[in-house]
Amino acid sequence: MMQFDRKDKSNEELLNLYKTLLYPRMIEEKMLILLRQGRIGKWFSGIGQEAIAVGSTLAMQSDEYILPMHRNLGVFTSRNIPLKKLMAQWQGKISGFTKGRDRSFHFGTQDYKIIGMISHLGPQMALADGIALADLIANKKNATLVFTGEGATSEGDFHEAINVASVWNLPVIFLIENNGYGLSTPINEQYNCKNLVDRAIGYGVEGIQIDGNNILEVYDKISEIATSIRENPRPVLIECLTFRMRGHEEASGTKYVPQHFFEEWEKKDPIQNFENYLINEGVLDQGIITNTKLAFKIDISNEVEEAFNEAEPMANDSIELSDMYFPYTYQAVAANENHTEKRYMDAISDGIKESMQRFDNLVIMGQDIAEYGGAFKITEGFVEKFGKARVRNTPICESAIIGTGLGLSINGYKAIVEMQFADFVSCGFNQIVNNLAKTHYRWGEKADVVVRMPTGAGTGAGPFHSQSNEAWFTKTPGLKVVYPAFPYDAKGLLISAIEDPNPVIYFEHKYLYRNLTGMVPDGYYNIEIGKAKVLKNGQQLSIITYGLGVHWALDYLKAHPEVDATLIDLLSLQPWDKETVAKAVEATGRVIILHEDTLSSGFGAELAAWISENCFQYLDAPIMRCASLDTAIPMSKILEESFLAKSKLAETVNKLLAY
Repeated sequence: MMQFDRKDKSNEELLNLYKTLLYPRMIEEKMLILLRQGRIGKWFSGIGQEAIAVGSTLAMQSDEYILPMHRNLGVFTSRNIPLKKLMAQWQGKISGFTKGRDRSFHFGTQDYKIIGMISHLGPQMALADGIALADLIANKKNATLVFTGEGATSEGDFHEAINVASVWNLPVIFLIENNGYGLSTPINEQYNCKNLVDRAIGYGVEGIQIDGNNILEVYDKISEIATSIRENPRPVLIECLTFRMRGHEEASGTKYVPQHFFEEWEKKDPIQNFENYLINEGVLDQGIITNTKLAFKIDISNEVEEAFNEAEPMANDSIELSDMYFPYTYQAVAANENHTEKRYMDAISDGIKESMQRFDNLVIMGQDIAEYGGAFKITEGFVEKFGKARVRNTPICESAIIGTGLGLSINGYKAIVEMQFADFVSCGFNQIVNNLAKTHYRWGEKADVVVRMPTGAGTGAGPFHSQSNEAWFTKTPGLKVVYPAFPYDAKGLLISAIEDPNPVIYFEHKYLYRNLTGMVPDGYYNIEIGKAKVLKNGQQLSIITYGLGVHWALDYLKAHPEVDATLIDLLSLQPWDKETVAKAVEATGRVIILHEDTLSSGFGAELAAWISENCFQYLDAPIMRCASLDTAIPMSKILEESFLAKSKLAETVNKLLAY
């Protein structure tokens, strides 16, 4: 029999706990009826797990963030979100949190300090790190609560997030709902340790296992932990033992679960057991139970029916496109008249430094960026100037640090995340394309994160330190992508990227770091994202390029004065300057698109397609792409030079002019 300990709770407090526990169960029962009636199409049931969601939510302060999963209805109801609003969300109504753009609990709300999950499960744990880090830097005595399931503990995101929280002493409660199954996969096929809470030892954090079906045990233990970590910041791992009484979602059924499990856990039902206890304590009687259930039933029915009558979304392409990005209007800051000659890398460093001074809520994170100054010494001296709270060495965990950046943004900060090499961003790819890029479109929240990408070849660094991977991101709506070729632009565009509350992927070419200098204005200035520059005007052809390709083109044209070309440096790849490109095509009638990336599906393919669709009448010859070989990047300098598009530029120009 389940053991309850009321401690010093009054009858009124116990009754409130009961009602808060009962309400989501009755909503769920209504949803199952609606599902059978065909009025809703899908439902992820948390029946049997309500004590975890309700008890933990009530243990947190109202201004503290909670990051739940899709079986945690009790989190949302305990934070008093109106059922009508939730139902509108589940039904894809315009009045839902995502305006019909996402379903279930895949949303967040700043009004209720709840940040919902994405279907990849584990990535939300790093967001909790970022939220807690913001509180820590701001000296707020807050805790953050994040849920995960036993299945998601198999993901790398679980390890990365807890490790970061441990290393940084972040006040995060990591709560595992161990309900026995990840869809149909039982725990013996999910992990091989006796208890998931035992993993806490490996991270150097406290680990506590509790009965997830005992509302008082959940409430009391999490209240105790939250109170403690507010004063003594540190992460704690909690494993709540429970059971999923329904399918992963209703369509999947439960035939894969042995019947005796249901019989055992039905006896541990969190509501029935607590109800029996309260009757024995004289807090409840049958009259109170009947009246409470009747009132809830009427309220739920009314809220649900009102939600069904809410308006459906109206399709409008311009609204959909604009809502991919947080509203932002660029405000130009003119460059100082005083200029200093700087290397490309020093201009980038200067841009970060100026921004750190202007925005006291800006945090930069990356491997070896603190005392060491970064692999390329971009942040050398930053710790002494801005302190270790804002200049943070990270473990080797790209996914967690990008997610932490988003968490910082959610909690009022700006973040710069440095990839030590652009190649390594593949380890954080999901956080960028599914979290940073989609957050505003889904629920209207900004993702104020810049991801710095030291990129490109030319140094004989081989396949894993030389890739040009900008096309991975130009395909992804919701991101902005910039790629400066000169020190002046590198500083101004980086400042603009940091100002912009949208996620920006900022490519900086490693070969240019120490090999290129230019006059750079002192102080703070910016350059508008999405505007190209015409570096040279000519009549014979247009060369459209960016990054190191700009310098290849300049070198070629200097060596071949007989070629009269217009040269465009795009600077930004998303958005990119269609107007400037169209004018160049109209003026010359011949186009070469030059880039360092490989030919197939490189960004040049998008440029070529757009020009052919919109400027066909101006063309006197086929659009030609000059790109690198469709192979991995070789280490040998001889092979690398042959691989790169630079080796093919002269041939491509001759071919185009001869057409």
